[in-house]
Amino acid sequence: MNKFTNSPLVVHTRLSPNCTKPRNRDIDTITIHCVAGNMTIESLGAWFAQPSTQASSNYGIGSDGRIGMYVEEKDRSWCTSSGANDNRAITIEVANTQAAHPWPVSDLAMAALMDLCEDICRRNGIKQLIWRNDKNNPGNMTLHRWFAAKACPGDFLAERHGAIATEVNRRLAAPIPEPAPPKPDYAAYQAVIQERCRFSDPAAVWAAMETHRHAGSLYKKWAESYGRG
Repeated sequence: MNKFTNSPLVVHTRLSPNCTKPRNRDIDTITIHCVAGNMTIESLGAWFAQPSTQASSNYGIGSDGRIGMYVEEKDRSWCTSSGANDNRAITIEVANTQAAHPWPVSDLAMAALMDLCEDICRRNGIKQLIWRNDKNNPGNMTLHRWFAAKACPGDFLAERHGAIATEVNRRLAAPIPEPAPPKPDYAAYQAVIQERCRFSDPAAVWAAMETHRHAGSLYKKWAESYGRG
């Protein structure tokens, strides 16, 4: 089993007792659900916290785009009416702006959903999301309606699974930019050099050096030659 981690995108955590510890499979699937109402991540967490609810999800997303966690990724949520699915999947409940067909969600929630799916994939080594809209050949995105007589995740989200997969896969394929190297501290280098060399007109020396295309390297090398830098 892989080492499980949780999403750094979470801003609210309320762990539910309604789960199975630990999950019995590595994570390779994402199952997106709809809340069937416009609940905040706090109110959804309070509902999942009740043992009588007998349900939970790993994450929830509010219409304001904030993300909550209710079951850690190392554990199986009770979300999809399928133990086999929930043991391999991260389950995400998304709030609806309208509690009726087609169960739409806000733009902020959709943006957060994309970010969360990308994060889940990166941390769990999922190379790409595969959406086939086929219960018998599902890829690694599944629907609650495949396992129970439910509308979940509603037509709005179900019809956007292909677009979600395409965008997340585009992000996963893009190289993560390396952080920019720190800018040379010219002032510190100049102070070291001036301390040892005692130029009568240091500003003129610095101005001449800075015409060089690799001025930073020259400053650094010169300062280091005095054992500083």
